[in-house]
Amino acid sequence: MRYVFLVFILGVIGVLAILGPRGEVSTRPPLEVFSDMDRMPKYQPQAKSAFFADGRTDRLPVDGTVARGTYYENEYYSTGESGEEFGSGFPIGVDYDSISRGEDRFNIYCSICHGAAGDGDSMTKKYGMLTVANLTEQRLVDYTDGQLYDVVKNGKGLMLGYADRLTVEDRWNVVLYVRALQRAANGTVDDLTPAKREELGL
Repeated sequence: MRYVFLVFILGVIGVLAILGPRGEVSTRPPLEVFSDMDRMPKYQPQAKSAFFADGRTDRLPVDGTVARGTYYENEYYSTGESGEEFGSGFPIGVDYDSISRGEDRFNIYCSICHGAAGDGDSMTKKYGMLTVANLTEQRLVDYTDGQLYDVVKNGKGLMLGYADRLTVEDRWNVVLYVRALQRAANGTVDDLTPAKREELGL
């Protein structure tokens, strides 16, 4: 009988030990039977390491490796360069959908600085940022399509690149829309078809 009593007492103590403190706040570290690898030895970013000869935890990518999702067989499509020169032309379909997509991305990422018309008359200019490029000026009209793509991807001057925010195709869509803005800002009567000129009485 005493063994039954002893088991009962141990059972009560066990239940109280487990359920008794529920809901209470404690500053003491929890009692862990299995840590589930919550506290594994690891390197902190930019910490020192005795394992590597240069003493750095952060490692550079191995030479010649390409990160998954960043390799494109068409070099011009991914860089805007053909060999050692910036190329011309669009490696994507030039159609209404592409221009519309470019307009959408431009309005999200570019118009705050370059203005909705691309002329540099923007909100940031009103607050004193006077070095924003006018995308419709002749200097940038003369850029090749690959050069414009490179600026969108890698940035230029104070402008940061958008390689981490825009896909490769969306960068080209933005370039396509910038070309449309340039044509709209610098168009002349000579750009109109004879039928359109006649319709407008020009």
